[in-house]
Amino acid sequence: MAAPANPETTALYEEVRTALTDRFGAALLASEIAYDFPVFTVERAALFEVLKYLKEAEDIGFSFLTTLAGLHYPDQAGRELGLMYQLHDLPRNRRVRIKTFFPEADAFAPSITSLWPAANWMERQEYDFFGIVFQGHPDLRRILNMDDVQFFPMRKDFPLEDPTRDDKDDSMFGR
Repeated sequence: MAAPANPETTALYEEVRTALTDRFGAALLASEIAYDFPVFTVERAALFEVLKYLKEAEDIGFSFLTTLAGLHYPDQAGRELGLMYQLHDLPRNRRVRIKTFFPEADAFAPSITSLWPAANWMERQEYDFFGIVFQGHPDLRRILNMDDVQFFPMRKDFPLEDPTRDDKDDSMFGR
């Protein structure tokens, strides 16, 4: 059983949920407190505007992008890929997560480099590892893998081991 959220987290959750519902309505698909963290799932079409609002609204003020991470859930048809943004309100030390999901066959999202220039490298990393194309990105190219790599190593369907290896005995590893 999960521990109840602390009162500050609950108040932040209610504040942000109300603001997003009032401003974006049905584009807010889900909300919850997970691990004492307010989490909001939004439609991909509204993602940029939601993030811009959370950054620029004076009463909210999540001015710092802490994390941008790709997500892969191959068993969720139509929602196989996603993105998670973690935002921080530094003066008040408050944080929220924003998520969005989309089909693997339609792997794109708006670039947020115009909001947070530091997102440049984060978006390039998720492009490289998950194959998510960030529309409007100023220099979207692989950041760690070779340019001719035709796979995305952080997707769950990527093999963890080289299937062509014949120099090891799997029986020694309980397989």
